[in-house]
Amino acid sequence: MARRAVEQELSRERILEAARNLFITKGYRAISMRSIGQHLGYSHGSLYYHFKEKAELFYAIVVEDFAHLAHRLIIASGVEETEGLSKLEYFMMEFVSYGMNNPHQYEIMFMIRDEELLSYCRFEQGRCFELFTSIVFTYLQDGEHAGGEPDQLSRTLFLSLHGFISYYIQDRIPFEEIKPLALSHVSLICRNLG
Repeated sequence: MARRAVEQELSRERILEAARNLFITKGYRAISMRSIGQHLGYSHGSLYYHFKEKAELFYAIVVEDFAHLAHRLIIASGVEETEGLSKLEYFMMEFVSYGMNNPHQYEIMFMIRDEELLSYCRFEQGRCFELFTSIVFTYLQDGEHAGGEPDQLSRTLFLSLHGFISYYIQDRIPFEEIKPLALSHVSLICRNLG
């Protein structure tokens, strides 16, 4: 009966959110299942109902964050020209917006330096890049922009956006404050596509 009460109170989502914030602020290696449980006000044993180990918990965070980004990119890819932006510009702005509005998630997804943790991210990064490439390729086929090999062009666009996010994410500047710079960056890239 007590276990069932803990299961209901301590949700998987609460664990993921607390662990995500602790991994970013204190580092993966400095955090244990016990410290995550203490942070949430539960014993570490209650976490094991949802996750067998810390690595499984980390991977669950990675999968969840990439799924959220993929969902946003798919929705953005279906939007017609808006706010004077082309479809590609709007799509690229959505990617920048996600990174700037979700700095903890973005750092875990794309900026983690720990080799062990990077292995958990690589597969999901690859899937994200494939989605990004397929959407960009669709825009290129539609004749919105011409020139260049689709894979090479997608990689260039992706890395350009990632560089922008990586540079500004450090200062924790809200997206709305950085939006004019992001628009300028995206517009310049698209103007030079061909």
